[in-house]
Amino acid sequence: MEFQNLDRIAAFNELKALKPASLKEILTPSRIASSWVEAGASLRYNWAAMPVGEEHLAVLQGLSDEASLIEKYRLLLSGAVMNTGEKRQVLHHLARAAEGDPVIVDGEDKRAFYAGELAKIKAFSEQVRNGTVLGSTGKRFTTVVQIGIGGSDLGPRALYLALKGWAAHAHLVTLDAHFISNVDPDDGAQILSCLNLEQTLFVLVSKSGTTLETLTNQAFVSEAMREAGLDPSRHIVAVTSKSSPLAASDEVLDAFFIDDYIGGRYSSTSAVGGVILSLAFGYETFGLLLDGAHQADRQALNPSIGENAALLDALIGVYLRNVLRLPSTAILPYSQALSRFSAHLQQLDMESNGKSVNRDGEAIDYPTGPVIFGEPGTNGQHSFYQLLHQGTDIVPLQFIGFLHSQYERDVTVQGSTSQEKLNANLVAQIVAFARGKEDENANKKFAGERPSSLLYSERLTPEVLGALLAHYENKVMFQGFLWNINSFDQEGVQLGKVLATSVLKGSEEDPTLKAWAEIFAL
Repeated sequence: MEFQNLDRIAAFNELKALKPASLKEILTPSRIASSWVEAGASLRYNWAAMPVGEEHLAVLQGLSDEASLIEKYRLLLSGAVMNTGEKRQVLHHLARAAEGDPVIVDGEDKRAFYAGELAKIKAFSEQVRNGTVLGSTGKRFTTVVQIGIGGSDLGPRALYLALKGWAAHAHLVTLDAHFISNVDPDDGAQILSCLNLEQTLFVLVSKSGTTLETLTNQAFVSEAMREAGLDPSRHIVAVTSKSSPLAASDEVLDAFFIDDYIGGRYSSTSAVGGVILSLAFGYETFGLLLDGAHQADRQALNPSIGENAALLDALIGVYLRNVLRLPSTAILPYSQALSRFSAHLQQLDMESNGKSVNRDGEAIDYPTGPVIFGEPGTNGQHSFYQLLHQGTDIVPLQFIGFLHSQYERDVTVQGSTSQEKLNANLVAQIVAFARGKEDENANKKFAGERPSSLLYSERLTPEVLGALLAHYENKVMFQGFLWNINSFDQEGVQLGKVLATSVLKGSEEDPTLKAWAEIFAL
C-alpha cells in the first residue's frame, strides 16, 4: 500500500483549482433536502451549507480513490501496523465488533480478547448492580467514580453525561457517576466532599499503571477511605494493561484489560468507557452504544462518498483546511447532553492530527489538523458567535441537533416549546452564517459565506451516540491518511511531562526551569 503526501496526489491539485461555491447562491430548498447521507444508527450528515458543488464532489471522490482511503481503512482493520511511530497495530474498531475474522497480534486473537473483556465487564457490572459485590462494610455500591486523565476521562465523561437524560426517561436503575482527572487536589476534594465512601466504587484507569496524575489521585482517594475506616482494595477496580503494576495489585478488587493497540482518545468503546458506563446504566446500554459505533464503522467502508458520511466529512474538511486554508473548526451541539462532547473531540482530533511530519518522519509543508473548539447551543450564541459571524477569520462550523429532547419535559412559552426554540436557533444560525445580511450600517452587516454542516437524528440514544462517536473517529482517521501522518501516537504530550518531573526533582541543572519553579516555591 502506497502512502504519499497530500500535495503529491494529482486529484488534490485538481481540487486546488476549483473555486468555492457561493453559499448565497447554492443554498436552495432542493439542495438542503438532497444533500445528506446516512452515518449509521439513524444519524445523518448534511453538507448543504458547505461551499462544494457537484464538480467539487467529483474531485473529492477522485481524491479518495487515488489516495486509497478505503483500502487503508481495511488494512487498519486487518491488523496491519498503522501506528508507524510506535510500530503498533490500531485496533479500537475491534472493541465494538465481536464478529469477524481473527486478528492475530503477538500470537493472540485480539478480536476474541476484546470480546472476552466485554463479557467480563458485563458479568462484573451485573454483580455490582444486583448487590453481589459489596463494599468493605457490606453495603451496596450506589456511586461510581472514574479516576483517569486524557482519554481515560474525556470520552467516558462525555458519553456518561450524554446518556443521563436518556436513562432517566427510560426509568433505568442507575448508579450515580463522577470523574476525577486533574491532579489539582481541589478536583478530588470537591468530588469526595459529596460522596458516601462506604457505597462508592472507584474505577482507576491507566494503561501503563504509571500515569503520575492518576496514581496521585488514587493515593488521595485511598487516604480518604482509610481515614473513614474503609479498605480501599474493596472499593477500587483497575482498567489497565496486563503488563502494568496494577494488573496484579493487591490494592484493587479486580482488573479489566486494555492494551497498547487502542490509544486513549480512541478507547471509549473499550473497557476504559465500558466499565463505568455499564456500572452506571447497565451493560445493555453500553452494548447499544457499541452497536451504533459498529454501524458507523461499517458505513465508513463504503467507497462512495455519497454513501459514506465520515469519508465525505473528512474530504470536505481537507478542502476547507488545505485549499481554503481555514485554521479552525467549531463543534456546536444543540443538545445540553453533549456538553462535554466538544472537549472530547478536541483531544481526538488535535492529539491525533496535530502533526508536522509525515509517516516517515519527514517534514510536511501543508496544514494538518485544525484547532477544534465548541460549546453547546444556545450558550455559545451568547459567547463566541460574535467572532464567528463578524470576525476577520472564517471558522467552519459543525452543528449537531436532535428533533426531540431526552427527558421530554418541556414548557410552551409564546407559542413554542423549549425544544422548538432550541432547534429554531440551530436552523437560523445555519442560514445566517451562510447568507449573511446587507446593511447600510457596516457594524450591522454580516458578510455570510460562513460554511457549516449538520449531524442530526430524531433523538440522542445510545445507538446514535455510538454512531456519532465513531463518525468522528473515522473522520479523523481518513484525514490522517490524506495528510500522510500518523494519527495514532502523541509524542507532543511527553515533553512537558518530562520537564515537570525535572522540576519536582529540583531541576538544578536547568536554570530556566528553576527560575520558573521558584515562583511556585518548587
